[in-house]
Amino acid sequence: MTAPAAPASPDSATERFVIENCAVATVDAHDTVHPTGHVVIAGSTIEAVGAGPAPEGLAHVTRRIDGTGHLVTPGLVNTHHHFYQWITRGLATDHNLFDWLVALYPTWARIDAPMLAAATQGSLGMMVRGGVTTACDHHYVFPHDAGDLVAAELEAAAAIGARLTLARGSMDRSEKDGGLPPDFAVETTEGALLATEAAIDTHHDASFDSLVHLAAAPCSPFSVSTELLRQSAELARRKGVRMHTHGSETVEEEKFCHELFGMGPTAYLETTGWLGEDVWMAHCVHMNDADIDAFARSGTGVAHCPSSNARLAAGIARVPDMLAAGVPVGLGVDGTASNESGELHTELRNALLINRLGAHKEAALTARKALRLGTHGGARVLGRATELGSLEPGKLADLVLWKLDGLAHSSIADPVTALVFGAAAPVTLSLVGGRPVVEDGHLTRVDEDTVARAARDEARRLTRIAAGD
Repeated sequence: MTAPAAPASPDSATERFVIENCAVATVDAHDTVHPTGHVVIAGSTIEAVGAGPAPEGLAHVTRRIDGTGHLVTPGLVNTHHHFYQWITRGLATDHNLFDWLVALYPTWARIDAPMLAAATQGSLGMMVRGGVTTACDHHYVFPHDAGDLVAAELEAAAAIGARLTLARGSMDRSEKDGGLPPDFAVETTEGALLATEAAIDTHHDASFDSLVHLAAAPCSPFSVSTELLRQSAELARRKGVRMHTHGSETVEEEKFCHELFGMGPTAYLETTGWLGEDVWMAHCVHMNDADIDAFARSGTGVAHCPSSNARLAAGIARVPDMLAAGVPVGLGVDGTASNESGELHTELRNALLINRLGAHKEAALTARKALRLGTHGGARVLGRATELGSLEPGKLADLVLWKLDGLAHSSIADPVTALVFGAAAPVTLSLVGGRPVVEDGHLTRVDEDTVARAARDEARRLTRIAAGD
């Protein structure tokens, strides 16, 4: 895919925003960390990053922040989520994946546009408050007569101010076809393809500083037909958008694919056109050496969701082996019905800790590798590494200022270690394209109490409808 053209260099009259006297984790190619440094933002892009104070004599500086006691990093990038699940948290808490899906599909199949709007603001607001500046939502539930769910989600997300990749999902394999979703919860193959194409045509923005990307995203091998997978791949490549699905999440999925298709998930997905540099898959827990080699050879990306994998007892993904092979890997929250906290900054820590339970033990991941997964790794997986994921001149000014001089972190000398190994750090400031979306730990564009009430009310309404009241 052709990279979007970068914006023109800022001229001398461009307004500037200066952050200095803070530690700076650039997540550049060398993982450069400045113990004391600065970032200069000109308009929507980063103009300068370096050690020591900002250059003197900068014109049109409209805001200057003393970042003493803080660490600045690229904004976190969430590569996999299901926003609608914000209003079904805390259910089926002792189930594996397949039983969990069977328990919740009948409720999810009753969502409508107001419910999705409230869930979007709850999900995205929680993540943004915790340092996320770009998120992917994989939405695949489209009940009949639910309203324009894509438009409802995009409008709700725009109010928060973060960047969004909306992976327009689909399901056409229901219980009568041997799948897991109930018959009333799926679309027809043709209907799903037409709706996906319409969403791409209406909403996808390929510009450098785009706030909205669309992707084609059939749900999973056990909820979509082979034909939908093949035609979705053809559609995505014709339209020049990325492709996303779930893959190799559980041993039950592995068994399902062998029984239906005579091969494992990776081999099956490859036969349908679903490996490539324009593809990323969620979870990828049960991958053998041949699977990892296929992902590395094709450039297929992975959204690693450590907390959700643990919550559903799916297993430990072979992330160190994937990284060693050159597989692009980012982090994902996953839906909040399988990760109720709904925050990506906790996934930095959980990715590091859970992977150390695997074969590589203490050598599995370091703090800096975990931070890279949550920033540059995620940007690469979403196809936006040209614009996002590191603090370098010319990239978009999506960054987070973390407070590390408080009780929870002040005695940890290395700031990246403090951020990853320590408790969730407070966010003093978060910028998207140079514009604040979080100040002093709170969202700047929406009222959090209003968002919370709306989510609670829509969750209760969904419960009543699902119960037949």
